[in-house]
Amino acid sequence: MPYFVRLQRSSRRLAVMASLLAGMAGAQADVTVLVNPGDQGEQSRSVVMANWKSAVEQGLRKQHVSDFSTSPISPFDMTADLSAVRARVPDVVVGPSHLIGSAVRYGYTPVVMVEQPSRAVLVTTTASNIGSFEQAAGKRLGLPEQDSLVTYLIRGEATAANTTLKRHFASVYETRFQDALLICLQLRRCDVVAVERVVFERWQAAGNPVKVIMESREAPGMSVAVKDDLKLNIDGLRASIGEAMPNAVGAKPVAAARDSFTYVSTLGYFTPRALAGAKVVDAKTVAALLQARQGRYIDTRNDLEFNEGHVPGATLVPYVEKSSKDPDFDAAVDQFAVARLGPDKNALLVFGCNGPECWKSHKASIAAMKAGYTNVDWFRGGVPEWRAAGLPIETGGAVAANP
Repeated sequence: MPYFVRLQRSSRRLAVMASLLAGMAGAQADVTVLVNPGDQGEQSRSVVMANWKSAVEQGLRKQHVSDFSTSPISPFDMTADLSAVRARVPDVVVGPSHLIGSAVRYGYTPVVMVEQPSRAVLVTTTASNIGSFEQAAGKRLGLPEQDSLVTYLIRGEATAANTTLKRHFASVYETRFQDALLICLQLRRCDVVAVERVVFERWQAAGNPVKVIMESREAPGMSVAVKDDLKLNIDGLRASIGEAMPNAVGAKPVAAARDSFTYVSTLGYFTPRALAGAKVVDAKTVAALLQARQGRYIDTRNDLEFNEGHVPGATLVPYVEKSSKDPDFDAAVDQFAVARLGPDKNALLVFGCNGPECWKSHKASIAAMKAGYTNVDWFRGGVPEWRAAGLPIETGGAVAANP
C-alpha cells in the first residue's frame, strides 16, 4: 500500500552538524514522502514499494534528513494519491509517470527516474483473430482501474484515433491489478486487455499464449519529484537517490526533466469547461463573492487535503467519489451529504476542489442542483487556481457544515 514516510531531522544531529550545513540549503524539519508503486500486481507492488522507499530514504539521509517513522495512510489508491499531489500534501512524490506528471503541473520539480520507460499494450490471445485496435471495435475490454498509468496511456491512444474507450468497446471491465486481466482473457470474459509491456512480457515468458495488437506512446518509468519550495539541495538529492537506485531499485537512474512528463500529464480526466445550470467562475470572482459575504464556498475534497490548505472560510462537505470521471458518471455509487449544504435552496453555493482534473466539485454541483439548489457556482480551477492567483490559504481543521 502507499505510504507517507514522515522524516524528521534529529535536533541533536542538527546541533552537531550546524556548522557543516551553514550556507547550504538544509532539509525542512518535517518532510513527507508519498510512495506509490503502481498497479502491476500485489507481490510486485510490495517489492517496488520497499525498493523505492529504501532508495529515497538513503538519498534523504545523505541530505541530512533522519529519524524516519513510517505509517500506512490507506489501501492502494492511485486516485487518492493524485488528489493528494494536486493538493500539495506530500513534499516528495515517488511513483509512475502520470503521478509525477500531475505533480509537475502543481508545483513539483522532477528529480530522477529509471532509465527504462513505460508503455501500455493491448493484448489478446494468440488464437484470437483480433489484430489491431480497429479490429477490437465492439469487443470487451479489460483495464486496470481508471487512474492507472495503463488506462491513461490507452485512453490517449483512443483519443488519437478520434474515439473513446466507452464508444469503441462494447464493455469495459476494470480490476485492481493488471495480473488479474490474464484470468479475464483465459475465462473469455475479456476479448482484449490493457497492461504494461513488462507485464505482457512476464505473461509471455511464463508460456501464456498472448500477443500484442497495439502499443502506446512511451512514458517515463518510476520517478521522483519534490516540491518547488522544498528547502533541499535538488542536485545533491538527485545524486544521492541516483547512487542508491542500482542496489535498492535494481535500475539505472537518469536525470528527470519537466519535458519528459508533458505527454502523460495531458492525459488526465479533465472536467468539461461548462456545466448546464451552473455558472463557471474564476478565482477573482470567487474572492470578490466571499469578501462581500455573498456566498458559501463548499470544499468537496477530503479532510487531509482540506487541512493542507483551503480557501479561507470554506465549508468542508466531502464528495466520496466511486463513479467514473466522465460526464456520464453514475452518481448512485457516490456519496455526498446534500443536506449539509443548508436549508436555503436559494443561497449562493460555490463548489470547488483540486482543479480541472478533479471531478468532485463538478459532481457535487450537479447533486446540489438536482436537490433543488438554484444558485450554484462551479469554481473549476479550485484550490490550484486560487494559489496561482496569490490569494490567501488557510490550513488546519474543517469548518463545520450545517446539519
